[in-house]
Amino acid sequence: MDIWIIQDGEKIGPIHDYEVRSKIEHGELPATTPAWHEGLPAWKPLVEIGLFEREFDRPREPLDTPFAPPAAASTPPVLPPARPLLVRRFFARWFDLYLYAGLWWIAMWVLGADVQGMLLNPWVILFQYIPWFVLETFLLHRFGSTPGKWLLGLSVINDDASLLTLKQATRRSARVLFIGLGFGWGVLTLLCQLMAYFSAMRFGRPLWDHSGGHRVLAVTLRPLRIVTYVFVLYGAIQLQMMVVAPYILPFVMEAAKPFPALREQLEKNPPWQLPPRR
Repeated sequence: MDIWIIQDGEKIGPIHDYEVRSKIEHGELPATTPAWHEGLPAWKPLVEIGLFEREFDRPREPLDTPFAPPAAASTPPVLPPARPLLVRRFFARWFDLYLYAGLWWIAMWVLGADVQGMLLNPWVILFQYIPWFVLETFLLHRFGSTPGKWLLGLSVINDDASLLTLKQATRRSARVLFIGLGFGWGVLTLLCQLMAYFSAMRFGRPLWDHSGGHRVLAVTLRPLRIVTYVFVLYGAIQLQMMVVAPYILPFVMEAAKPFPALREQLEKNPPWQLPPRR
């Protein structure tokens, strides 16, 4: 990870974290050295940054005097140009939506709702994802990430490296719902995703981040997170299918008539299904 430090009143960086550890080990950097890396909202002493806590002999203690970096370095370094990160962002977004949809349909089944009627009601489908975007607003404001983004090593910040305010997070989530997903309505969603792709190619980020002054940061992916992502995504899709399969399977079988092999496979291995509650 790239780190910036302030030494003898001069801003130095980026330098790799292993170089910082080496300097700490050789006594070149005291615990109070101001440092910053992508994802931090402001400069912090090295001893208060999780990457380097163990490098100091003494346990972490409150500083005797308030920490105040030199006036010339009162703000973090200018961040590099935003990267689209389209593949990771795409899979993180749809992970969140499938996870929410799976839990939502299971909740509807537990509550005994008329699942068939809901599937046929365009208003239900239109507003189905609004509760998720309300939750996403809070998660971005409080943590700068969502379950899908966290698993894929992504976080959302402002161009000045600060977390989004509640107002900024609300605007961003609303823009994603309207111009990023088209409320999840079939062909409209596809068109919105294509628009997002072309805007990202032009501006380096989708319209909702370009207009709001936000960027998405990425860290190196660890194998455990990728494996967890795959298993949780598969489970979320299964949750949704267990509820809706009894109602959509007849239409799928009808559509599969021109494809005998596919129809036979579906008949032999139907998806898991929960018994209708109504």
